[in-house]
Amino acid sequence: MSEPLQRSEVVESTILAPARITPLPEDLRDYLFKYDLSACQTCNACTSGCPITGTPGQEDWDIRKVIRMLSLGLVDEVVESKFPWLCTGCGRCSEACPMGIDIPAITGHLKHLRPRDKVPGILHKGVENVLKSGNNMAVPQNDYYFLMSDLGQELADEDCPGFYVPIDSQDADIAFFPNSKEVFADNKDMKWWWKIFYAAREKWTIPSQNWEAVDWGLFTGNYEATQTLAQRKMDFVRDNRIKRMIMPDCGGGSYGCRKGMAICAAEDPANQVNFIYLHAYLKELFEQGRIKVDKSKNAGKTFTWHDSCKHGRELERHFGHGYFEEPRWVIQQCVDQFVDMEPNRMRAYCCGAGGGMWPGPYEDESAFQGRMKYESIKNSGANVVVTSCSNCRDQMMRRLPKYFKDYEYEVMYIWELVAESLIIEPWSDEEIEAAQAEAKAQWERLGFDPESFL
Repeated sequence: MSEPLQRSEVVESTILAPARITPLPEDLRDYLFKYDLSACQTCNACTSGCPITGTPGQEDWDIRKVIRMLSLGLVDEVVESKFPWLCTGCGRCSEACPMGIDIPAITGHLKHLRPRDKVPGILHKGVENVLKSGNNMAVPQNDYYFLMSDLGQELADEDCPGFYVPIDSQDADIAFFPNSKEVFADNKDMKWWWKIFYAAREKWTIPSQNWEAVDWGLFTGNYEATQTLAQRKMDFVRDNRIKRMIMPDCGGGSYGCRKGMAICAAEDPANQVNFIYLHAYLKELFEQGRIKVDKSKNAGKTFTWHDSCKHGRELERHFGHGYFEEPRWVIQQCVDQFVDMEPNRMRAYCCGAGGGMWPGPYEDESAFQGRMKYESIKNSGANVVVTSCSNCRDQMMRRLPKYFKDYEYEVMYIWELVAESLIIEPWSDEEIEAAQAEAKAQWERLGFDPESFL
């Protein structure tokens, strides 16, 4: 950017008037300098790829206009608008941009500039909750313990004798972080991962505190929260000598964690831990022969894969590897009939739920932004859409069918598909007895009596 960015005060008039230019604050000028907005050719490629374009009630706004406004210094006007909060951060704009401008980073910073008491909906409340209580929903620790004990026993009684949920186990091979929406409401959704760990005889654990998987700091432009949440996860892994952590399932949670970890590593290169993405982990279990499945359980249905923007396109752009091929490979271990949606991979359509749009207050706008994803599903002819992001799953399963009713389909997590396809080899009596003894010792160590809640 050859000239310093300036802020223009728009003169309200019935005729065009010269803009009075005043300098932008230095920190904002320095931030926007990194993205060289003067490189924008106003070619409209970003607008054509953006799901916001044409949103009812926002017809006068599009991303090209926003970039030009910022170039002219009209930052306050954009920050005070609804536009940044409608951005899902899907990255289709930057993928299309011939100059490679990182537009999602810019819209994320515009969220950062909004006063916290003016963040729309429940998003900032969730950030306050997670910083104070360790999870977005402020679930009390005893309630968390009881759920893990009770639901774990339920799974042991159903399919997996000897199963229990290991908490704060040291020297585990895998650290796993629960999603608070599942702990708060969708309890049984946790069982799918648990069944996989059980079948694989995985040595895994979850935290007793600071267990939240999802990063709402990313959704609100709260850089400090994103760094704090990533640091908490790394501290848990290191303090308990755990070999690897599975990156959170939510696309935003994973991406936010990577961003936060990058900030931590920039401050201290030694501040890092080993991690693996869920897609690569599932593929690894198959390749090592640790799990087996029965494809016939899924006969008669055609499956397709939803490329989550953050697990795919944005990881590819910022960290060099998007998870496109691994999930397709995993799905095809479980099913005989698989088709791709069009477009897919780097050019896949956003579902409309990212950037906080699923829990946010803009349901109509979110559904509109998911219209092209719905068309992709419908045109694929698939009966089942498989995904790896909790927000994407809820959007495609719960929101889009309320607005688009002429095609019916199911939605599954990829780990749900694997869990429902498993052939579980029975544990020996010795393994079951050892696990039951471990569970009893764990609850005594944590000072929690499961029977007291019954």
